[in-house]
Amino acid sequence: MRILLVEDNEMLARGIRNALEDEAHCVEWFADGRHGRDYLQTERPDVAIIDINLPGMNGLEIVRQAREQGNPTPILILTARTETHERVAGLDAGADDYLAKPFEMAELEARLRALSRRQSRLSPVVEKLGRIAFNRNLRQIDGPDGVLPLTRRELALFECLFDRQGQIVPAALIADQVYGIGSDTDMNAVQLLVSRLRKRLTGSGLVIHTARGLGYMLEEDSMP
Repeated sequence: MRILLVEDNEMLARGIRNALEDEAHCVEWFADGRHGRDYLQTERPDVAIIDINLPGMNGLEIVRQAREQGNPTPILILTARTETHERVAGLDAGADDYLAKPFEMAELEARLRALSRRQSRLSPVVEKLGRIAFNRNLRQIDGPDGVLPLTRRELALFECLFDRQGQIVPAALIADQVYGIGSDTDMNAVQLLVSRLRKRLTGSGLVIHTARGLGYMLEEDSMP
């Protein structure tokens, strides 16, 4: 999943991001509420984890604006506030779930899986293209010869291209999606990652085209 995390506690945020990335999720972290709001509005992640007390913009206001604009992204409110009226305020603002600090990572991951399953009722769990089947819930790609053994970053790259199949995806956008915004990733690293994924997709009926100077595009292979 592509997960938006808006949390100003750096130590907590890094812990959450590391744990979720270990599960092959792509996590985009912002400490400022306005920056998180902008990402939620423009990128439409699969799920968002948003703290309430944030610099720049309150988490509840981020949720309200998202819902007013018709953004359906599942949102989990993460906060130190435990009073009932605070939980009610978060849910009334449009959040789908509420988790109070401190918490166990296992519970956060379970709640994210539940939100993902809820969202999957509105969209296919398994999506097919070429000769592969992509199961978003399991984070698994089945090819003609079984499960493709992708690394975490290869899977993040595949999902980035898959979600924009038939479109040229700029290398800079890939770097942001796979390595994180502001990571200052060398474009050669993106090129090498694309090369590795191409090899993994051999025989899958899919091909990654290079548009020199523009980016990369995933589509079904027109060759028999």
